[in-house]
Amino acid sequence: MSDVRVIIQRDSEREERVVTTGTTAADLFAGERSIIAARVAGELKDLAYEVSDGDEVEAVEISSDDGLNILRHSTAHVMAQAVQELFPDAKLGIGPPVKDGFYYDFDVEKPFTPEDLKAIEKKMQEIQKRGQKFARRVVTDESAREELANEPYKLELIGLKGSASHDDGADVEVGAGELTIYDNLDAKTGELCWKDLCRGPHLPSTRLIPAFKLMRNAAAYWRGSEKNPMLQRIYGTAWPSKDELKAYLDFLAEAEKRDHRKLGNELDLFSIPEQIGSGLAVFHPKGGIVRRVMEDYSRRRHEEEGYEFVYTPHATKGKLFETSGHLDWYAEGMYPPMQLDEGVDYYLKPMNCPMHNLIFDARGRSYRELPLRLFEFGTVYRYEKSGVVHGLTRARGFTQDDAHIYCTREQMSEELDKTLTFVLGLLRDYGLTDFYLELSTKDPEKFVGSDEVWEEATETLRQVAEKQGLPLVPDPGGAAFYGPKISVQAKDAIGRTWQMSTIQLDFNLPERFDLEYTGPDGSKQRPVMIHRALFGSIERFFAVLLEHYAGAFPAWLAPVQAIGIPIGDGHVEYLEKFAAAARRKGLRVEVDSSSDRMQKKIRNAQKQKVPFMVIAGDEDMSNGSVSFRYRDGSQENGIPFDEAIAKIATVVEERAQV
Repeated sequence: MSDVRVIIQRDSEREERVVTTGTTAADLFAGERSIIAARVAGELKDLAYEVSDGDEVEAVEISSDDGLNILRHSTAHVMAQAVQELFPDAKLGIGPPVKDGFYYDFDVEKPFTPEDLKAIEKKMQEIQKRGQKFARRVVTDESAREELANEPYKLELIGLKGSASHDDGADVEVGAGELTIYDNLDAKTGELCWKDLCRGPHLPSTRLIPAFKLMRNAAAYWRGSEKNPMLQRIYGTAWPSKDELKAYLDFLAEAEKRDHRKLGNELDLFSIPEQIGSGLAVFHPKGGIVRRVMEDYSRRRHEEEGYEFVYTPHATKGKLFETSGHLDWYAEGMYPPMQLDEGVDYYLKPMNCPMHNLIFDARGRSYRELPLRLFEFGTVYRYEKSGVVHGLTRARGFTQDDAHIYCTREQMSEELDKTLTFVLGLLRDYGLTDFYLELSTKDPEKFVGSDEVWEEATETLRQVAEKQGLPLVPDPGGAAFYGPKISVQAKDAIGRTWQMSTIQLDFNLPERFDLEYTGPDGSKQRPVMIHRALFGSIERFFAVLLEHYAGAFPAWLAPVQAIGIPIGDGHVEYLEKFAAAARRKGLRVEVDSSSDRMQKKIRNAQKQKVPFMVIAGDEDMSNGSVSFRYRDGSQENGIPFDEAIAKIATVVEERAQV
C-alpha cells in the first residue's frame, strides 16, 4: 500500500486528498448518491475506476448532461437484457442515449406490439430491482469476436473500432482506444446475467435507475442506411426521479395536444396528401389565410428595411450548382437530376443563393448600389430521408423567406448588426420573445476557402452576436461549407427550443461566381455576401407558431377573427350587417347561420379557436350593440355596434392576444 495524491474538482473549488492505492472514484464520493460517475483528465470513468497519483477527479452528478446520458445508456442496456430474456433469438443492434431518452435496435422475427412493450417494461423493473452490477471488462478484438459470435451487428461494430460514427450511435459501442464489454452481474453471487459491447461508463448498479418508461417502437435501418437491414427500434426515457419522469410525460402530453399535424387537421389548415408525396404539403383556405398574412406582414417589413424583391425559377441546369459547390457538398440532399435538352442535367433547386448571384451579376454594379438586399419567397426542394420527414417542420418542398445581401468589406459589420436586429424584432412581432444565439463554426472536413477568411468571418459574427446582449452558444463544426453562421434559437410557450433565423457570412461564393462591383477609384472589387433566412421556411415557421399558440392564433393571424352567433334566426340579418361593416374595415368576420342551437355554435367556434364570438339577441338589436364571448369563456356584454368593430380592429392592429 502506498499514498496516492489526487485533486478533487468541484465547480471552481479544488481539494487535494491523499488516499491509498486501490482507492476508487466511488470511495472519493462515498455517501453521495447523486454522483454516478467521474471525469478524469477529461474522460468519463465508472465509479469503480481506481485513481492514480496526480489524477484530477471531477464528480459527475446524475442530473448533469453527462449524468443523464449515463443513466439513459445504462437503462438501454437493461432494456436490451429484458428483450433478450423475453425474445432469446433477438439480435442486438445499437442503444445510445438521445435527447430526453434512449433507444435500442433489435433484429427480431416480427415487429414488437404494444403488449410486448408492456412485458419488456415489466421485465426491466425486475432487473432494476435485482440491483445487478455493471462491470467493465477490457477485451481484445479476437476475444470479443469469440464472445459475440452470435451477434452479427456487434461483429460489424468491432471492425469499426477507431472510425465509429456519432451520427448513427456506433461510437457508444466502440471508440479509438480499448475495446470493452460490460457485464451485468448478479449482486449476490457475481454470476454473469447478461453482457454487451460498450465503451461505457455506466451506473454502478441497475438499482440506481430511479425512473424510466418505454415510449414506442418503430422500424429503423441498421446504422441509418437504406441499404442495410430493417431493425425494430424501441424508444424509452429515464430520469433522476419519479417526479421528473412525471413532469416529462406531462410535457409530452401537452406537446401532443399542440402537435401541428393534429391541429392542422382539426382546424382545416393544411394536409400532406399521400398522392402528392411525403414532405409535400398543401395549404387549405384557412391555412392559406394564415400563411398569406404572415407573408404580407413580412413583405411590408422588408420593404421598410430597404429589401428589393426578386423571383427565380424552381429548376436549373446542374452547371449552376457545380459553380456554387452544392454538387460537391450537398448532392445527397438534392433530388436526382432530370435529363433534358439532349442529355443536360436539370435539378430542382435546393437553395436560392446561386440564382441571386446571377441577378447580382446580370449587369455591372457600383459601390453606390451597395448594400444591395435581394429578397425572395423562394420555394426549394430537398430530398430528406423518409425517416426524418416530419410534417411541416422537416419537409421536402418548402418556401424560404430568403435574402442575400451584397455589401463592401467596410459595410459588413454594420449590415450584419442591422440584419440581426431586424430579424429579432420581426420574430418578436410574431409573438416569440425568448431567444439565445448559436455561433456555428467551420467543419474542418467540409469547407471551401482559406483559414484566414474563415477566421475573419467567424470573429465578425461573434462581435455582432455579442452586441445583442443574448446568450451566445458555440456550435463547433456546424457551419455550412461556405461560411460561419449565427442562428437564432427561440423557445416556445412550453419551453421547447426551435432554430429560427440564420445569418451566414460568406466570402467564398462571391469568389466562385466572380462577382464584382466598381469601387470609388474605378477598380473592380469583390463584394461580401450575407445569407439570411428569417423564418427558415414559411412552412416550418407556420408549424412553430401553430404549436406555440396551440392553434389559438392572435387575432391578426387567425383565419377567422370573429364569428357572429345569433341567439335566434331573427338575429342573423343584424349580425350579417355587423360582419359586412367589419369586412369593410379589413377584418375577417363570418356569421354562423346554420340550424344548430346557439350553444353548439359556441362550442364549434371554441373548437376552431376563433378569437371573438360576437353574440346578438333582441336586446342587442334594440340597443344597437353586441356581446363578446372570448376563447376562455369570459363574456363582455352590451358593446355598441361601431365600438365593437373598432375594438376588434385595434386588437388586430396591435397584434395582441385575446
